[in-house]
Amino acid sequence: MDWCRYRFRSVWDLPAAPAAVYAVLERAEDYPRWWPEVREVTPLDERTATARLRSLVPYDLFVTARESRRDPGGRVLEVALSGDLEGWARWTLSAHDGGTRAVYEQEVEVRKPLMRRLALPGRPVFRANHALMMRSGRRGLVRHLKAV
Repeated sequence: MDWCRYRFRSVWDLPAAPAAVYAVLERAEDYPRWWPEVREVTPLDERTATARLRSLVPYDLFVTARESRRDPGGRVLEVALSGDLEGWARWTLSAHDGGTRAVYEQEVEVRKPLMRRLALPGRPVFRANHALMMRSGRRGLVRHLKAV
């Protein structure tokens, strides 16, 4: 097993129509407004941005995200990630119980040197940190959707 590779999957049931959720999720530069752990997003061009992420564990992750799929009809958004994390992340949306089911999937290899050195003993902490970040993101998105 490669202790530096991670696969994540989160499912968020949201109280808004898929089109409304898609419209929020496709604007990555606005994520810091509603997702506290996404500290900043800086667009580089129409398809690429840098981001600084930080959850409870006291370290920042810096990534460059390049759009690899934007499919409003299929309700899919996907980016290729490079930097402290190498891999991809994808949102897939579907109608569900009068709202939206948002599925977030991510497959990455950690490139940040400290995290690589702590790969084995830190793995449970890193996974828990990610889970807390995702819970916080869901709460923030629900609040944001209710406000717009």
